[in-house]
Amino acid sequence: MFGLFKKTTEVEKLSKQYEKLMADWHKLSTTNRGESDKKYAEAQIIMDKIEQLKKA
Repeated sequence: MFGLFKKTTEVEKLSKQYEKLMADWHKLSTTNRGESDKKYAEAQIIMDKIEQLKKA
């Protein structure tokens, strides 16, 4: 209730997106290796953005 009006930071948004991509990657890793690799690459790009935001 107290976090009702709290705005999410860019890092929090990217973290949620990263978690979703990693879940998709794990799910696809058993069925479609090509798509799995694409999801992992996208997740790494997001992680790089998170790290840069944390440095700044």
